[in-house]
Amino acid sequence: MLRIVIPGEPGPVHQNMGTSVRSIAVTRTDPTLVGTLLEGRYRVDKLLARGGMSSVYRGVDTRLDRQVAIKIMDPRFADDRSFVERFEREARSAARLHHPHVVAVHDQGFDTPGGEESGRAFLVMELVDGGTLRELLAERGPLDIALALSIAEPVLSALAAAHAAGLVHRDVKPENVLIGRGGTALSGGVVKVGDFGLVRAIASAGTTSSSVILGTVAYVSPEQVATGATTSSGDVYSAGILLYEMLTGRAPYTGDTALSVAYRHVNDDVPRPSELRPDIPPMLDELILRATRRDPERRPADATAFLAELNHLRTALGIPAVPVPVPLPADADRETDAERTTPGIPAIPAGPSAATTVLNPVAEATMPVSGPRGTQAMRREQQFPAAQPPRTPPPRPKRPADDDDQPQSRKRLYIMIAAAVLVLGGLIGAFAFILNDTGPTSASVPKLAGMNQAAAGNALRTAKLTPAYTEEYSDTAAQHTVIRSDPAAGASLAPGATVNVVLSKGRPIVPDIQAGTSQQDAETAIKAAQLTPVQGEQEYSDVAKGKVIRTDPSPGSQLNIGGQVTVILSKGPEPLPPVPDVTGQSKDAAFQILQQAGFQPFQAGEEFSDQFAAGQVIRTDPKGGGKASNRRIGVFVSNAVEVPNVTFKRMEEAIQILRQAGLDADREGRGNGNGHGGGNGGFDFVLQQDPQPGTKVPKGTKVKLKGFG
Repeated sequence: MLRIVIPGEPGPVHQNMGTSVRSIAVTRTDPTLVGTLLEGRYRVDKLLARGGMSSVYRGVDTRLDRQVAIKIMDPRFADDRSFVERFEREARSAARLHHPHVVAVHDQGFDTPGGEESGRAFLVMELVDGGTLRELLAERGPLDIALALSIAEPVLSALAAAHAAGLVHRDVKPENVLIGRGGTALSGGVVKVGDFGLVRAIASAGTTSSSVILGTVAYVSPEQVATGATTSSGDVYSAGILLYEMLTGRAPYTGDTALSVAYRHVNDDVPRPSELRPDIPPMLDELILRATRRDPERRPADATAFLAELNHLRTALGIPAVPVPVPLPADADRETDAERTTPGIPAIPAGPSAATTVLNPVAEATMPVSGPRGTQAMRREQQFPAAQPPRTPPPRPKRPADDDDQPQSRKRLYIMIAAAVLVLGGLIGAFAFILNDTGPTSASVPKLAGMNQAAAGNALRTAKLTPAYTEEYSDTAAQHTVIRSDPAAGASLAPGATVNVVLSKGRPIVPDIQAGTSQQDAETAIKAAQLTPVQGEQEYSDVAKGKVIRTDPSPGSQLNIGGQVTVILSKGPEPLPPVPDVTGQSKDAAFQILQQAGFQPFQAGEEFSDQFAAGQVIRTDPKGGGKASNRRIGVFVSNAVEVPNVTFKRMEEAIQILRQAGLDADREGRGNGNGHGGGNGGFDFVLQQDPQPGTKVPKGTKVKLKGFG
C-alpha cells in the first residue's frame, strides 16, 4: 500500500492545497510540558504550534538567558533508536549551517523526565519573531513580482549554502519559509528557511515505512514520488513550485486526494504561470518552467545555479529589491504548525480501485529493472495507471421487431434538433467573429473599494485594464485593501489603459525615532507618517543637548491621521552637586556616600598618609566640596601600616610579627635574630623598638629592635 506523508495540522481531516485526506496520525500534545526544564537548561514557556509529529514551543535557554524555539518530537519516536540516531546526525549537520537566511540550530537533546523509560527528542532553534510565507500569502494573495523575487532570492541563497555543504532540505514549502523582524529598511523583514534534515530523520523512524513518500505533496519532485530520490535538484523543483505559488496564489497541482496530486507531478508538465497571471514577464515564465522540468537534468543543477539565473533575470528586467512585509503569525490555538515539518500519514483504502493498485514508489527504486522497454512501460502504468476511456456497453441483442417499433416521428425529431444545433452554432460563430474582428472600443473601471490587491488586479485585467498601485494611510480602510481607484469606478477608458489603485497602509504608526536624533529629522519622519509633531518639555539627559530623548506615544503606536506625537528634547546632562567629602571614611562607606549623591566612584590608587589608617580614604579627585565635570570620582585610600608592639617578645617572634605587618626588622645587639643569642643562654628578648608602637609608617619600613647584649 502506498502512503504519502502530508505535513500539516493534526485531526481527523487535513486539507492542504486542495488535497483532502483522512489522517491516522494523532498529536499527543502534553500540556504539562509548559514550565518544564529540558535537560536542566531549556525552559518550556508557551505552545506556539503543533503538528502531527511534533510541537513547537517558545522557550528560554536559562544558561545563556536567550529566547529560543523548542521543537519537541512526539513521544512515540523516543523508543525508535534509528530515528534518535538520525535525528542527532541531522541536527548536527543543520547546526553547521551558518547563514543569515537559515534558521539557526542551537542544540538537540533527548530528555528523560523523572527517570522514565520513554523520553522526548527535541531541537533548540533560533526564535524568529514574525510569521511564515504561508501566512503572508493568506494575508495578501498573489504577490507583486518584485516582492516574490525579493523572497525567492534569500530562500535560494539559504538552499545554495546547504547544497554547498552537502545538505538537501527535502521539504521546501511556504510553511518552512519564515519572515521575521530585524531586517534592514531596504529588505523589510528577514527571510529564513527552517527545518533542514528533519524530514530525513523521520524517514528513518519505525513509525513510517518504505511505502512512504516524504515531503509535502504539493511541492514534491517527480523523482521523489517515483523513486524516493532526494537531491539538490529536487530542492530546485520545490523552489520553482514555491515561486509559482507566490506569483499566482496557488500551487500548480491540486486534487481530491494526495495520490492524484502526486500522479500529476510525475506525468504532467507544470503549466506556465502566465496562464493565470498574464503580466508575468516571459523570462520569468521560462525560468520557472526550467526549474520545474520533470527531468532533473533539464533543471538548474542546484540552488546556486537557480539563484544566479534569478539574479541575471532581475538585472535584465530592472526589477528592484523591495522590503518584505512581516506577516502576522497564526494563532497557535488554531493548531497551525509554524514550520509544518511534522507529517500526518493518510492511508489509501484497499480495494479494487485505481488508487489501490499503485505499487510502492520507494520500494520500486530498489527493484532491478531489466527486460524489454515494454516491461518498464508496464511497470510505470502499474504505478500510475493512465486514464482509461469509459467502457462501451456491449450491444444488446437485436430483436426483429426493433426496427419496426422505431416511430418515424422520433427520427424526424432527431433530424430537426440536429439542424437547429447547426444553425445556432453558425450564428454563435459569426457573432464571435464579428466581436473578435472589431474588438471592444472601451472598458469600464470596475468597483474596487474594499478588495485586496490581488482581487483588484484580477478585476482590472478581466476588464482589459492595467493596474498600477500606490499606498496611503487610512483611518477606516483595513490594511492592504483598496481605498479608491483613479479614475473612479464606472469611468470609461480605452482598453489597456492604466488605472491607479490606492491601497490602504492602515492607520499611521509612530516612526522609530532613536535617542540622539536631531529635532528636524524627528519632525520630518513624523510628518512623513502623516502625524503631527509637538515639542514637549525638555528634560535633563545624558543625550546631547537639543537632541531627541524619546517620543510620546512610543514608536510602533497607531494613531489616526494627523494625530499628535510629542517629541521630548534633552537639556543636556543634569548639573552635578558638589562632591561629598569622604576623607577618613572606609572605602566601602565612601563608595556608598558617593553613589547616593549620583556619582560613579572608582578606586584610583593607594597613597601613604600618617594621618589615616590603612584602607581609609585620604582624598578624592575631584576633591571633596569641589565641582565635578562628570560623574566619575577617583578615590585614593591609605596604605599606611601601624607599627605593632613587639617589646618583651622573643626576638624570633618579634621579627615574624613585623614581617606579617609588611615591615622589616633591623636587630641591634647580640644575637642573630634566630633565637640563639650569644652569651644569654638563648634568652634573646626585645627591650626597645623604633619607631614606637602605634606609629603609622609606609609599608616596608625598617623597625629597629634592641635586645639583651
